[in-house]
Amino acid sequence: MGFLFGRLTSALVVVMGVCTLVFLLIHLVPGDPVEMMLGEGATPADRSALRAALGLDEPLHTQFTTYVSRLARLDLGQSLHLHRPVEDLLAERLPATLELAAAALLLALVIALPLGSFAARRRGRASDTVAMGFSLLGLSIPNFWLGPLLILVFSLWLGWVPVSGRDSADSLILPAVTLGTSLSAILARMVRSSLLEVLGEDFVRTAHAKGLSAGVVLCRHALPNAAIPVVTLLGLQLGALLGGAVITEIVFSWPGLGSLLVEAIQSRDHPVVQGTVLVISLGYVGVNLMTDLAYAWLDPRIRLR
Repeated sequence: MGFLFGRLTSALVVVMGVCTLVFLLIHLVPGDPVEMMLGEGATPADRSALRAALGLDEPLHTQFTTYVSRLARLDLGQSLHLHRPVEDLLAERLPATLELAAAALLLALVIALPLGSFAARRRGRASDTVAMGFSLLGLSIPNFWLGPLLILVFSLWLGWVPVSGRDSADSLILPAVTLGTSLSAILARMVRSSLLEVLGEDFVRTAHAKGLSAGVVLCRHALPNAAIPVVTLLGLQLGALLGGAVITEIVFSWPGLGSLLVEAIQSRDHPVVQGTVLVISLGYVGVNLMTDLAYAWLDPRIRLR
């Protein structure tokens, strides 16, 4: 119980720190939301009236106090441009981001686990070099380059999948491949490295001596004991999926949180920016909290630390 309480306390501190930092940064960057809403032809009186109506004329510490008090009531405010509750906008866009992240994660696991295991079992051979070369290639290609390349080949040249949008199941293929490629490369290298450490242990040699097949030894004995480093990396990368989804969603016009965040930044819609970053940070912290709990489940000794 103390283990869980400590992790929850740390998560709450991190979320409050993120909220404070985002609030300060968004009020310090150039750009006035009032000017964006009214345009250059507005009179000073109109600007002052709108700024007062939105509470933007108050001191920064007063605005921060109001923001925190709203958060305590689970009120994220109202969009300055769309005039809708931020909660509604997030509820509309969140399913698309979760769908993309889940598809990318599934693709990464399907590629990384067999590839990393294959490379570990053939350490030092040509097949090991080819497998790790593939993972290095996946790490080296950024999303903003891979996405347009996939669109050019599979959408414009071959016509197999849609260019952008979320109109059908086929629309998910290219964004998921773009987002999951780098993750699969990172995980494959970690699976190989972790398995190489475990395959040299005494219990693995004992399992082989009992006559168990290589596949049984790998799946039943080696992989579970090599899981903690992989889970560590997976937890970090799952949170990063939400951040990486920003670029991918823009490239493919995917209607998720990433595209909502960019639109809100461009229009200086402070409540939407704050709400979107809050949800992304909560997702990141939540994933890392579940990772910590997974540690305690995989290795009960961690609960005592």
